Amino acid sequence: MPHKFKIVSRKDDQFGVQFLYNSEIMVWSESYKAKSSAKNCIDSIKRNAPGAPIVDLTKDESGSGYRFEIAGSKNGEFFTRFVASNGETMVRSETYTDKRNAINCAESIAKNAPDAPVEDES
Repeated sequence: MPHKFKIVSRKDDQFGVQFLYNSEIMVWSESYKAKSSAKNCIDSIKRNAPGAPIVDLTKDESGSGYRFEIAGSKNGEFFTRFVASNGETMVRSETYTDKRNAINCAESIAKNAPDAPVEDES
């Protein structure tokens, strides 16, 4: 399967989550002090991303609950982030010059995350 999650080591004995397509990182998480927190992040994305709405913040849309947000960056590009029901960003993408690519990223995560295998590289 070309989509997968990775648990990776970060500095200071912390852990991060990545979601990849082939070898390209689509989104990544903040650093977690415990590997169990990284695993919880993955489980939550697998469970909540399918069917999560895509909210376009560049059009002043708003949302609540688990959701994808399309946001604008300072340089005029766009990125996507997956947000938990408590408002915390779980993962975010690189920036894209075309907003459609940020939307495609969100749609791909929603479709492919539930069945994606998890590799622990930490």
